[in-house]
Amino acid sequence: MYTNSDPKLFSHVRLACSHGIGPRTRKILLERFDSPEAIFTASPDELRAVRGIGKKLAMSVASKQSAIAAEKTIRLCENKGITILVEGDPEYPNLLSQIEDPPGILFTRGSLEHRPCLAIVGSRHATAYGLRMAEKLASDLVQIGYTVVSGLARGIDAAAHRGAIRAGGHTIAVLGNGILSIYPPEHTSLANDVMLCGAILSEFPPQSPPSKHTFPQRNRIISGLCLGTIVAQSSPRSGALITARLASEQGREVFAVPGPIDCPVSRGCHALIRDGAKLVESVHDVIDELGPLTKTFTDSNGRNVRHPAEFNLGPIEQKVIDSLEKYGDSSPVSIDLLVSMTHLPPSQILATISVLEMRKLLSRFPGGYVAKT
Repeated sequence: MYTNSDPKLFSHVRLACSHGIGPRTRKILLERFDSPEAIFTASPDELRAVRGIGKKLAMSVASKQSAIAAEKTIRLCENKGITILVEGDPEYPNLLSQIEDPPGILFTRGSLEHRPCLAIVGSRHATAYGLRMAEKLASDLVQIGYTVVSGLARGIDAAAHRGAIRAGGHTIAVLGNGILSIYPPEHTSLANDVMLCGAILSEFPPQSPPSKHTFPQRNRIISGLCLGTIVAQSSPRSGALITARLASEQGREVFAVPGPIDCPVSRGCHALIRDGAKLVESVHDVIDELGPLTKTFTDSNGRNVRHPAEFNLGPIEQKVIDSLEKYGDSSPVSIDLLVSMTHLPPSQILATISVLEMRKLLSRFPGGYVAKT
C-alpha cells in the first residue's frame, strides 16, 4: 500500500473521483498517457484528442474538484481505517490484475489474504432450495481452503457469505457502492461479519451511493478475483448471468446448480448448463473441474500451498504431508515408514490418511502405500 503522501496514490484516487471516468475510459486514457499523473498534467486539447473524450469530460478531468475530492477521500480512508490498494501494489489481487479492465484502485476493509477464490452468485429472490445450496457450497468450499467471493446482495449472495462465516472460513464481499455506504442497508451487520472473517472492497470512493450502472460494473471484479464462478440460482435476466458471462470472457470456469424445471429462478442456471457450464451437485464437482492449483500460494506461516485444502491442515495432517514430501511429490511411501518417520501411532496415521484422502491430498496404493496426489 502506498503512503497517503505518495503522488502516485493521489493521482489514482483523483482518477477514481473524476466524474465520468469508468473502467474503459480509464484504460483508454492510460494507454495514451501511461500514468494517472500524466493524465492530470495533460492540456485540455491533448485530452480532447483522445478517442471518446469530449469537451465536457476533458473539463471534468482538468477540474480542481477531482483534486479536492481526492484529498478528502484519502483523509477519510485514513480516519476510517480503509486500505487503498493501487494496481501494481504487491497486495493487489494477482488474478484481478490479469483481466482486461482491472480497477486501478481498490478501497478495502478487513483482510484479503492470498488464497484461491471462488465466487457464488445468484438471484436476489432465491427460493429456500437456492439459499440452502449456496450456504452449503460456501461452507464446503471454505473448509477445503477456498475464499468465497460474492456481492453482499439479498438472496444468494447473503447466503454464500453466511455459509462461509458459519464454517469459520474466509469470504470477500465486492460492493457496487462505497464501503461506507452499505447496500442493502439491512446487510450492515452482515458486512461487519464479513470484515471480521475476510474483507469488503470496492473500486468506488467510500461514500459513493449505489446506482443501476455500478452493480454490473462491480460484477467483473467478482469474477476477476476468482478461479471460477458458481451460479447457485438465477432467472434468465438475473445479474448473476452477467457475472457468469464475464467469468467466461476472462477465461475462468463457470459452474451452475440445477433446480426444479418448473422453478423460474432456476432457468438461468439451466441455460448456462446447456451452454457448457459445469453442472454442480456438490463441492466435489467443483474440485474435479479445477484440479490442482496452477499457481502456488503462500499461507500465513510462509508455506507454499499447491492445493486449497493445504490451507486448513492441522499439525498432524501437516506432519504426514511433510513426511511424504521428503520422498517427492508423487512417490509412494509405505504406511509403516510413515509411522516410523512421524512417531505417531498407526491408528492415528490411518485416520489422518483417510482425512487427507477425502480432501484429495493423497492417494492410496495396493500393499499399504500412499503418495501425495
